[in-house]
Amino acid sequence: MAYHREHGVKVRIVRIFNTYGPRMRWRMGAPCPIHVQALEGKPLTCMEREARPQLVLRQRPCGGLYRLLMSNQTGPINLGNPEEVSILQLAHAIIRATQSKSSIVFEPLPEDDPQRRQPDITAAREKLGWEPHVSLEDGLAKTLPYFQSSLQNPSQPTEPRRAD
Repeated sequence: MAYHREHGVKVRIVRIFNTYGPRMRWRMGAPCPIHVQALEGKPLTCMEREARPQLVLRQRPCGGLYRLLMSNQTGPINLGNPEEVSILQLAHAIIRATQSKSSIVFEPLPEDDPQRRQPDITAAREKLGWEPHVSLEDGLAKTLPYFQSSLQNPSQPTEPRRAD
């Protein structure tokens, strides 16, 4: 933003909220660990306080990013899902989708956990004509087979390769 203000450089600023989907690093970040826990039949870990991330299938923000790049908007523009889903609701949806026998266990919430997670995507809707359109169930149906394949074929790369 400083270069934009000082030198007139064209910039686009976007905030991408919680995403999930195929080709995601399943060992890192929420909510991926509970997908894998369910597929392995392990207990699903939920936090004691009701965390409510807004989840959007990973491919969906790409359309918003493209629209932002092609626009004259500087931003910041939030790309995410304004519909809250609790981690407990997500855990139950994953258990249903995987037909897992996993139980749910509760752990203390980390001290640095953000209190507000809900993105305001008004600017994305009004200025870019973008909003997410994939339900949680449809997103899980696209994501879980990838994680299952990754677990069955650990020698296959599950993370993007680095260009060295």
